[in-house]
Amino acid sequence: MTPSGSMMSWNPTENTRMSDENNQVEEVTDDLIPKPPSKLAPRGITSFTVFRQQDETGVSGEGVVIEGVVMATGQCVVHWLYPPPRGGIAIFDSMSDFVKVHIEPHPANQTIITYQDGHKDVYGGKPEEEGKEE
Repeated sequence: MTPSGSMMSWNPTENTRMSDENNQVEEVTDDLIPKPPSKLAPRGITSFTVFRQQDETGVSGEGVVIEGVVMATGQCVVHWLYPPPRGGIAIFDSMSDFVKVHIEPHPANQTIITYQDGHKDVYGGKPEEEGKEE
């Protein structure tokens, strides 16, 4: 019943309220309907590859050596492509943690991280040409 004493009917599938008295329809917007709080983490991933121009340690090789994703939460999952046939998986709290552990300590590798949108992060400079006379 409404405050005036007329009957109201509610159709939850159509988000409308109908008054019996005047056959008036009130639309209820979705943002006014209470919803339970989200219990899920944010969604979305960004993929990337790691390309090494050199392999300072001689372990994983040159070229594309890692494929990975950065989650919407910031966590980073990498798939090492060595050793074949399966490689290995590692999970980091963030992309910066991964870079601090596996990229920055090896500037001689001249690593390029390329994201799915084409953005590139380049690490390490080109080594000085040996035997170059001035």
